[in-house]
Order: sequence, then structure tokens, then C-alpha cells
Amino acid sequence: MGTVSQFHESLRPPAHRIESEEEAISTARDLAAAFRQQASERDINRILPFAELDALSVSGLTAITVPPDHEGLDMSNALLAEIVAIIAEGDASIGEALESHFSALETLRAQAAEDLKASLFARVLLGDRFSGAAFTDGAELTAEGPGYRLSGRTRQAPGILFADWIAAAATAPPSRPVTLYLARGEEGVQVVDDWDGFGQRTNGSATAIIGTFHVNADAIAPAPSSGHSTGISLGLLLKAGVSLGIARAAWSDLMTAIGDRSTTVLPQIGERAIRIEAMAAALERAGRKLDIAQVNPVDAAMADAHFSASAAAVLAGETALDTANALFELAGETSAGIGLNLDRHWRNTRIHALSLPRDKLLHTAGEYMSTGRI
Repeated sequence: MGTVSQFHESLRPPAHRIESEEEAISTARDLAAAFRQQASERDINRILPFAELDALSVSGLTAITVPPDHEGLDMSNALLAEIVAIIAEGDASIGEALESHFSALETLRAQAAEDLKASLFARVLLGDRFSGAAFTDGAELTAEGPGYRLSGRTRQAPGILFADWIAAAATAPPSRPVTLYLARGEEGVQVVDDWDGFGQRTNGSATAIIGTFHVNADAIAPAPSSGHSTGISLGLLLKAGVSLGIARAAWSDLMTAIGDRSTTVLPQIGERAIRIEAMAAALERAGRKLDIAQVNPVDAAMADAHFSASAAAVLAGETALDTANALFELAGETSAGIGLNLDRHWRNTRIHALSLPRDKLLHTAGEYMSTGRI
């Protein structure tokens, strides 16, 4: 029975409560340094980072976007994107799982009723993790008592294997878009590890399959009515954060690989360094606009935030791919050794970019700019 009143128990220790943005940054750096040590081995052997995700939960980092009204921290979006970038630099797959988690929490904050927010944010403070997903067109949601009977499957989505809760987009009759909050541990919710991509190999991507399952009305929220919702914009911003992390990781390995030969390719190094710095600046600008849209969610502010987040996501994806390519172009054939596994940066950014609706974002940006707004 899918209801937020029936919480499953977690075997994790209680989560620490992070009290400041400074503590959040420090915690992220410490965790990323630890994640980096075995990131290549996890990629090669597809060892899923369950212990690392639990460390994130116990540290309190997964709860930093819980609103102050629910005993959380008032976190700026620019800093949140930087934290995701720091984690992704340590391990891009873990960064992507965190991207999905925070995006789902923003949709919960913006759309859910107060009782649902109170229940689920309390779980987040204890360390529970979320993943966003969407049901396929063949899913069925039919009225049944104080809720709905659900059957179907979600599209494959990152983070589901690590999630305690799945925030799944669906359509309630007659044609009402909703978000269902499903406890992954509930009987009737089956999660299939079916990811076989050549990159982001440990991001927890999976498909959730529902046989016949009752979802109570208190576990349902209306879906965002705007294509410029803050949840969508935050997802784009954090996707840019993951790309920034991948670019930084590739840059770090590039500098290690070329060593003393760096003086022979200074212009090329400088070009990539400037691109990464410009990418970080784009994330910061988009984060500030999203702060404004969250405080004052009028159409103009949300459209402006969506435009800047789109720009950051497109720019970050291109820069990450260019940096990953430069690693081999500038370091030479010795960087291509299988044992070094440096190709994971290219594989990770290439796969991560596939989930970005680039053409749609460019079309929307063109429409936005045609109105004369900057």
C-alpha cells in the first residue's frame, strides 16, 4: 500500500545535520576525495557505490536542500551546483545520482501539499534518498478508494538503485499530470538493474516495475504546470554541475599525464582552463536566477532561470566533452593505456549528455531571446 504514513526503516545510522554552507562545502570535498580513490576501479568492474551513497546520507549532504520551514538549511542554488560538481569530480556516477535526488526534492518543495512535504522532508533529514523517474505511456493509473491502482513501469532513470523513494511522473484520469511518491521497499515495487551504457556505469540507473499497487491520495502531488518550473531548471543546473565535475576530473588527469611537458602546450592548456572557468561562472549566474525564481515564482522569473540553466547545461556538456578529448590530444598515446582508464571521462560525459534535450533547449532559448529579453 503506497502511503507516506507507512515508512520503511533504514539500516543506516542517523544522518548528521549540516548547519552551514561552509560545512556543506567542506563535507563535499572530504567525501569527493574519498570517492575518487576507487572511482576508476568501480567503473572498470561496475561496482555499484552503495557504501559511498550511504556515506553521503550519513554525512547530511543529501539533506542540504530541505527548506528552513522543515528544519533544513537555506542553501543557495549556485553553491548546490558547486557541491554536485565537487562530488562528480570525485565520481561522476555518484554526482548524477545526487543530481536526480536534489531535483526530485525541488519538485516536492514546489508542488506537494504541506502534509506530504512534512512527511517526506522528515525522511530526508534522516538520510533517505530520492530518485526522479517517469512512467511509460503504457502505465495505468485508475481510481481505487482513497487513491489509485497503479500498474506499469518507469523509464530507465539514474539513482533508482540507490533510492529509498521514487518520485515518478504519471498521468491520473482523465488526463491530470501527477507525481507519485513510492517507497522503493514497498511490496509490489520491483527495481530492475538494466543499465548497460558504456559510461556512467555505476550511476544506479534502473527501471521500476509495478505489478498491481495501491497508491494512497496522500502520496500524490500535482505535476509542475509550467515547462519552466524550478524543478526542471534545477535539474538542468545540476546536470551542468555534473558536467563541470567531469571536466575538472579530466583536467586534473590531463595535467598529471603531461607532467613536465606542459610548457610545450601552454596555449592549449590555457584555452581549456578558461573554458572551465567560464563554465563555472555560467553555473553561478544560473544559480542566482533560480534563487530569485524560487522566492518569486512568477512566469518571467521562472523563464529567465530556465534560460540561464539551459545555457549552463549546454555549455557545460560541450566543455566537458572538449576537455575529455583534450586529455588524449595533449597527453599523447601513453594516456590511452587501458590500465589508466582515462577514457572513462569521455565515456561519462558522452553518456551524460544524451539525457540533455539539447535541441529542445535551443529551440526554447530561441523563443525566449526573440522576445528581446537578456
